[in-house]
Amino acid sequence: MKRSRISVAVGAVVTALVVPVTVQGATVDELSAQLEAMQAQMAAMQSELKELREKDAARSQFEVVETDYGELQEEVMVLREDVDDLDDRLMAPEKHAALDALTWGGDFRFQAHSIAAQIPDHVNGLQFQGQFVTALQSFGLLGDQFTFQELKDAAAFVQQNYPPELVGGMMDEFARNAYVPGYDFDDDILRTSRLRLEMNADVGENVDFYARLAMYKVWGDSTGVQVFNGQPTSINWDGTQATYPNSDDLIHVERAFFNWKHIAGTEAFLSIGRRPSTNGVPLNFREDEPRGGTPMGSLFNYQFDGITLGYKFSDYSTLRLCYGVGFESGWGNASQLKRPADRLDDAYFYGLVWDVWDTPSMYIHLIAARAEDITDGFPASTLMPYDPITGEALPPVPMRYEPSGTIGNMDLAGFVVTRRDGPFDYFLSYGWMESDPTKFTSPFGGMFTDPFDTPESQDGDMFYLGGRWNFNQDRTKIGLEYNKGSKYWYNFALSEDDFISPKTSTRGDVWEAYLTHRIRDRFIFKLAYIDYQYDYSGSGWLLGAPKKLDSTPVLGYPTYDEAQMWTLGLTARF
Repeated sequence: MKRSRISVAVGAVVTALVVPVTVQGATVDELSAQLEAMQAQMAAMQSELKELREKDAARSQFEVVETDYGELQEEVMVLREDVDDLDDRLMAPEKHAALDALTWGGDFRFQAHSIAAQIPDHVNGLQFQGQFVTALQSFGLLGDQFTFQELKDAAAFVQQNYPPELVGGMMDEFARNAYVPGYDFDDDILRTSRLRLEMNADVGENVDFYARLAMYKVWGDSTGVQVFNGQPTSINWDGTQATYPNSDDLIHVERAFFNWKHIAGTEAFLSIGRRPSTNGVPLNFREDEPRGGTPMGSLFNYQFDGITLGYKFSDYSTLRLCYGVGFESGWGNASQLKRPADRLDDAYFYGLVWDVWDTPSMYIHLIAARAEDITDGFPASTLMPYDPITGEALPPVPMRYEPSGTIGNMDLAGFVVTRRDGPFDYFLSYGWMESDPTKFTSPFGGMFTDPFDTPESQDGDMFYLGGRWNFNQDRTKIGLEYNKGSKYWYNFALSEDDFISPKTSTRGDVWEAYLTHRIRDRFIFKLAYIDYQYDYSGSGWLLGAPKKLDSTPVLGYPTYDEAQMWTLGLTARF
């Protein structure tokens, strides 16, 4: 707009100069004044024109810079695309190598069980104890609040100072009042789902990693914590969370460890972590699975953290020294609140595991182990229906069961031999144990001893044998197994996947028949029947004295004298 005004003004000046001057009424002085005014106007216009020319030059420079910046930005974007493309091409082999080093697998299993069991005639031990406590209080030997030790002292005083006839008659009366006639327990159908995820990784030269995660639950179970029923499987132990049904759908770590092989160029190896200690030989037969755990499955079937140092003598023979921790006393336990002298010791496992001969046609396995400083229970969650001291009913509130003392040590040993002859697989296994108890007893008892008695060393054993016929190109297998445990038999088999109770822990006889069929190579159908005939109470439990079940025993918690279970299952492996 300024440029237009200047043009008009210049035009006017030029016109005034060109047009002939009329002198009508004009003097020379007036004309001179007009000329000076026009000269001043011209000077102002020249200054304004100079300013505009400077602005035009700056604008032109900006437009050039702007154009250069735009072009540079486009070049940067093109360069960035080239860098990203190069990065993708360079990372692809590295990503591929990482994925190749990690492999995944696992299985999903559905099972439906039908359970029928019988509880024998017995005396309710907690009701019996409740009457006894009331009697001691009436004698003035116990107050309203008392410890288990005070209860033991009062019972000993009565035994020593009251007439035997009086004490015996009192006990007979308590037993009659607490008598429970035998009854049946049935669960027509109980469904479970189990998911296991396996991972393997090649960490580096001679080093690899293995892990297995598991979810295992009963359909419709959302109780959180089971009610304690006398069976060790009704407590949420650390060693059973991944291999026995829990009420949640959480993923638990069943195994996680590394293997370091060929140490210093030798055949020595080292393995550390959560150990592969479940479903070992010969328990894998009934599941149509490869060997799952390192130790003999009928002696040790329990998740624990530990270390294995081994040596491979040949392709057929391997020796392992094993160490594991069953209980840590200094972390997360009430013992930290006590004086150091009162604290529990850590519980350890030591073992020698020798695969004497390992070929597809024959396998020979020897094991010797020792459990030291066993407590009267590992930290676990449960719901106690009764107070184990007073016998009184407790509110249905889950509680953390805390060990209260060290009950002793235990030595175990065993062997298993498996054989494949044509279409037949068969095995023979034997296990032995001997207890080395302390004098400690809790409300649940001492090692194989009732609460008010003094523990003594006991030993027990178990025979286990079975066979399997393979036909239809090994797609179909029919098996039959039998095991028998003695009065004091005990093994660390809490993770054994038997819904009623671990069958290899039974103090009595167990028969099992099964059929497995591979519908597809990795899709397996199973039908099984298992029959338990218990001779003594306390199977799978090392607290309390075993009781003959055909003699109306005093039982702290009901137990089966016989049980049967049908199982139908489908397993998809991937």
